[in-house]
Amino acid sequence: MTPRDAARRAMALTLTFDIVMAGLAMSAAHLDTHLTQDNRDPFNYLSWLAASAAFMLAASVALVLGGIHRQVWRHMGAPDAWRLVQIIGLTALFYLPVMVTLNGHLESPVPTLLLAIGFWTVALFGGRMVARWRSTQRPMQIFQQLPKDGQPILLLGNQESWIDVLRRLEGRDSEKAVRVLGLVEMAAQEPGRAVRGVPILGSLKELSDIIEIMVLRYGETPWVALTGPARTPAVMLQVLEVTSRHGAEIMALGHDAAAQVLEPLRPADLLARPERHLDMEPVRKILTGARVLVTGGGGSIGSELVRQVAQESPAELTIIDLSEYNLYKIEMELKRDWPKLKFSCHLGDIRDENRVAGIFSAARPDTVIHAAALKHVPLMERHACEAILTNVAGARIAAQSAVAAGAKRFVFISTDKAVDPDNVMGATKRLAELCIGRILTETGMAVAMVRFGNVLGSSGSVVPLFERQIAQGGPVTITDPDATRFFMTIEEASALVLQAAAMDGPEGEAGLYVLDMGDPIPIRQLAETMIRLKGKVPYVDVAIETMGLREGEKLHEELTYPHEALQPTPISGVHRVSYEAAHNELFNKQLTQLIETARSHQPAEALRLLGILVPEYGSERAELLNLRLA
Repeated sequence: MTPRDAARRAMALTLTFDIVMAGLAMSAAHLDTHLTQDNRDPFNYLSWLAASAAFMLAASVALVLGGIHRQVWRHMGAPDAWRLVQIIGLTALFYLPVMVTLNGHLESPVPTLLLAIGFWTVALFGGRMVARWRSTQRPMQIFQQLPKDGQPILLLGNQESWIDVLRRLEGRDSEKAVRVLGLVEMAAQEPGRAVRGVPILGSLKELSDIIEIMVLRYGETPWVALTGPARTPAVMLQVLEVTSRHGAEIMALGHDAAAQVLEPLRPADLLARPERHLDMEPVRKILTGARVLVTGGGGSIGSELVRQVAQESPAELTIIDLSEYNLYKIEMELKRDWPKLKFSCHLGDIRDENRVAGIFSAARPDTVIHAAALKHVPLMERHACEAILTNVAGARIAAQSAVAAGAKRFVFISTDKAVDPDNVMGATKRLAELCIGRILTETGMAVAMVRFGNVLGSSGSVVPLFERQIAQGGPVTITDPDATRFFMTIEEASALVLQAAAMDGPEGEAGLYVLDMGDPIPIRQLAETMIRLKGKVPYVDVAIETMGLREGEKLHEELTYPHEALQPTPISGVHRVSYEAAHNELFNKQLTQLIETARSHQPAEALRLLGILVPEYGSERAELLNLRLA
C-alpha cells in the first residue's frame, strides 16, 4: 500500500465512523422516544429508517463540505473541536427540509432530532477523546487552544532530544509555537508509540512517505526540524535529498533554553568536520587587559576577529579600515554590544605609511592582527599593482609600524592560495609571508602567520553568489564540475587564528600555521546542497551551469608546499609549518624595486619582479598574464 493509499484509507475510515455514528445516534433517539412514550404502539420502523437515512445523508454532505475527514484525531485542538460543532449544526440544518417534507410520517420528529444531535455529539467527541487519551493520556487536549499560525513540523532525532524540545515547546507562547505533527526516528525502533503525546511516525528511511502522508492529511507541507543526532552533516545531506523532492523546508532547532527557535540550515552546518572544543584561556592571557589593533577590522574576517577580541575585555581596541561603510557598521555594533569597551575606529589605507604609523604610534598596541588585504582572485589578475601595494607593501608597512610602536605580538592572515600560487593574489600573499617573517623575526617579536582556505559567507565568496542566483531562479554558475575548495566558517577560522596567535614558537623564529580545513568540498556539491536547502531540486527547479575556471583560478587548492613539514601543536585544528624567512640583501632591494614599480603603475615590470621574488609563481606565469593583459 502506498503512503497516499494509506492516508486515503485513514480518511475513509474517519468519515465512515462519523456517518455510522450519525445513523446509530438517530436510531438511539428513535428507540429512546418510543420507550418514553405513554402509549404502547408498535415501533415505527418506517419512521426510523427514513429519519436515519436522511440524517446520515445530511451528515455525509456536511462532513465532506467541512473537511472533517481530514482531521487527525490525536492532533485535535480547540479550532478542530469548534469546526466539529459547526458541522453538527450544519447537519441539523440540512436535515430540517427532509423533516418538514416527511411531516406526518415521522414519529416525534423534533424531540427525536434533538436527541439524535445530542447522541451524535457525544459519539463524535468521545471517539476523538479516546484517540487523544491513547496517544497523550490527556483527552481534554482537544479543547485546548492551538497556535493560530503555528508552523507544522516533523521532528527528526531521538527520544532524548525530543523530550527536551517538546517540554520547551509546551511552555512557549501559543502565538509563536509550532505544531508538532509527529516524530521521526533515526532508525526504526519504536514506531506506533508516542513521546509526550506526539506519535512516532517512522524512521529516517520512511521520511519521504511520512511527508507525503502529512501533505495529504493536513493540506500543507510540514517543515522537517532536526534535533540531537540528526544535526550531523551526513544526516542533513540525506534529509536534504528527501525534503527537496517534496518542496519541504529543512530547519534546525536552536539552543535557546527559554524558547526553542527554528533556524534555517546554513551551508556551514554541512561541513564534514567535528565540532571543536577550544581552550580560550591562552587567548585570554594575551588579550585581556591588552591593547589590540586590527587592520581591515571592518571586513568579513576582520570584523569577526574584532568581535572575538572584544569578548576578552582588552584594555583598548583599535580598528583600521578603508571602507567607510564597513567601519561604520563595526563601530555601531561595538557601541551596542560592548558599551563599556574602550575602542577607536580609524578610516585609513594600509598603504599610507604616514597614516598607519600615526595610528600605531597613538595606539601603542601590544598585539597587532593584520587582516587587511585584497583577496578577489580574478580582479587582482587585472589589477596586479594594486594587489602588490596592498598585500605586500601594506603588510610591510603594518609590520614596520608594529615594530616602531613596540608591539609584542603580530598576527598575519595568509591564504591557501599562497601555496604554489597560480595567481597574483596568492603570489602577493606568499611574498608577504616572506617579507613579514624577515622584518619581525629580527626584532624578537612573537609572529604568527596563519593560512586557511575559503571562508563561508564572507564578502565576495561563492556562498552569497549562489544564494543570489538561487533566489533569482537560477542558473547557478560553477567554474568546473571537478573543482574543489577548502571551506571554514568565519567564526571557526577567527577562533583558530587567535589560538595560533597565543602559541609561542621557537625564539627568534616566525610561526607559520595552517588551519585544519577538513576535506576539500566539490564546488558542484556545494551548489547542489544550497539549492536543496531552499527546498528545490538541482537541475530540475534550478539549473547549474559550468562557466570554466576564471583567470588565475586552480582546480584544487593546497595548504602546504611539498617541502613544508607539518608539526603538531597543542591546539586541535592548528598545525605548525616549518618556515624559513628570506634574509639576503638582494631580496630587500628587489622587494623595494617591486613596490616602487607598482606605485608607478608598471604592471608588466611589476609582474616580472613578482615572479623573481616568488619562484613558485615564476616568470612564466607572469609573462602569460602580461600577454593576456596586453
